[in-house]
Amino acid sequence: MRLLVLVAACAFSAVALGQAYPNKPLKIVVGYPPGGSGDFLTRLAADELGKDLRVAVVVENKPGAAGNIAHEFVARSPNDGYTVLNTTHMAINRATYPTLTYDPDKDFAAVTRIATGPTLVCVRDLPVKDLKELIAYAKANPGKLFHASAGYGSAPHLAAVLFESVAGIKFTHVQFKGGGPATQSLLAGDTQVNFATAPTVMGFVRAGRLRALAVSSRDASPAIPGIPGAEKAGLPGYDFTFWFGLFVPAGTPPAAIQRLHAAMLKGLAKGEVRDKIALQGMDATPSASPAAFEAEIKAEAPYWEKLVRDSGAKVE
Repeated sequence: MRLLVLVAACAFSAVALGQAYPNKPLKIVVGYPPGGSGDFLTRLAADELGKDLRVAVVVENKPGAAGNIAHEFVARSPNDGYTVLNTTHMAINRATYPTLTYDPDKDFAAVTRIATGPTLVCVRDLPVKDLKELIAYAKANPGKLFHASAGYGSAPHLAAVLFESVAGIKFTHVQFKGGGPATQSLLAGDTQVNFATAPTVMGFVRAGRLRALAVSSRDASPAIPGIPGAEKAGLPGYDFTFWFGLFVPAGTPPAAIQRLHAAMLKGLAKGEVRDKIALQGMDATPSASPAAFEAEIKAEAPYWEKLVRDSGAKVE
């Protein structure tokens, strides 16, 4: 009898949450500073969620440690559906940082993927016009090419690691607290190569201040016209893409997760929203359900962990 009462109470609570949620502002936390793809997608998500949920949705940037500061903050936040995380592959952080203060598998519940895209391989003054010439230049000038990334374990960092492995070269890695600062170092001439997300560099590429040699995916991206894929640019076998997605603290009521998922899917179905994402060099790729997103994350985790292990990238 007590069990039946408990089940009935839980069902009633879920229905009540679905009716009442949300009734106050939400916060979306992102682990990168303004100027990069993570920040752009977070603000886009906040805008679309706010329209559908009819509450204010604020963005809070907590940059540093490849997103770990933001991850820990959200993991320790109340699991009531009012604190959301926008981040990328947490399996990378688990492999890169052996002493995390949170558990990527147990401390979060997946909501939906937002968008997927490649990085761009950019230079400023190097006398190269494609990836084949960049590789030849790196081999002829060992130790002289510094590449800027958004930090250990970030998508740009892993894009460079895979590039080095496939090309048989080695850059000197210089990490920053986000894609914006990394790109500024390239513009200033402090670094020579930048593997960057499209929102971070496309404005400078269009203005002629940086040159994009290729995208990091094997084939060209329809969202980034005029820039060849890695195979055409001279490095067959190189293929790297990344995604961003929404998460909430573990234990968040399923009704709240489903509400967030439905609201985000509604926003991503709009042609103007998909166009905005495409202008940033990515494609809108919402997950069919929170469970589907969770399954995809688990399935791909071994790939990212192997990439980190093979690279030797580890932060003690």
